[in-house]
Amino acid sequence: MFRQWSGLPVSDVYTSSMTREFVAFANQLADAAGEIVRRYFRQPVNTSQKADGSPVTGADRAIEGIIRERIEAAYPNHGVLGEEFGPHQVDADFVWVIDPIDGTKAFISGVPLFGTLIGLVQHGHPVLGVIDQAVMGERWLGADGTGTTLNGQAVCTRPCVAMGEAVLFTTGPDLYGGDDARAFRRLAGAARWTRYSADCYAFGLLASGFIDLAAEASLKPHDYCALVPIVANAGGVISDWRGAPLGLDSDGRILAAGDADRHAEALAMLAG
Repeated sequence: MFRQWSGLPVSDVYTSSMTREFVAFANQLADAAGEIVRRYFRQPVNTSQKADGSPVTGADRAIEGIIRERIEAAYPNHGVLGEEFGPHQVDADFVWVIDPIDGTKAFISGVPLFGTLIGLVQHGHPVLGVIDQAVMGERWLGADGTGTTLNGQAVCTRPCVAMGEAVLFTTGPDLYGGDDARAFRRLAGAARWTRYSADCYAFGLLASGFIDLAAEASLKPHDYCALVPIVANAGGVISDWRGAPLGLDSDGRILAAGDADRHAEALAMLAG
């Protein structure tokens, strides 16, 4: 199944046939992950603590395990970067970036505001992303050149006429310290509402036009690579806090907006 396109520009190699192939494969991965999510959700589950203090469950490992197994079988020359296991061939032209359960604390608590994130990065640029909420049966998928869908139906971000009308989401205020905390308070103080604890689900809501801004800090590539194509192909803007494109080497500060003007305004507020 794997074909070699190494060395060609992204615009030349990321053809519609490739898009369809990778979209179909990403849906298959999400289907497999969803079966495991539903089997474990709101059931007794073994939980341990990783070195960074974050929790991990048997479900996290089982999901990432099956996704890696299927990627290796279908695309042995692709790389994989996941949250639970070591990086594999991350210098490859194509790298799949996996977070088996983004929002593990919500998952453990029985709250369905979590998701499986599946991203595909080509030459350092995220080109395809999936947010799969298997319990509620919601799947956002965005791919360059094809738009963003929710359960197969096209979605788009909404305009926001002023920062004072904006609904802002972030995972939690404890993400921010020092200058980042002060920057986020400036942004939150200007928004109409600030809401917490939706993790990746907030970015799906943004892509569907229900909220206007999502800001995060201290994220890893597995937390954000899948989100980039979903937001961008729904008509939104997503970048780091300096306005630079996101890739595997970004610093983990993320800003997404449904409206380009509000994105520019929010960047200025974060910069002080």
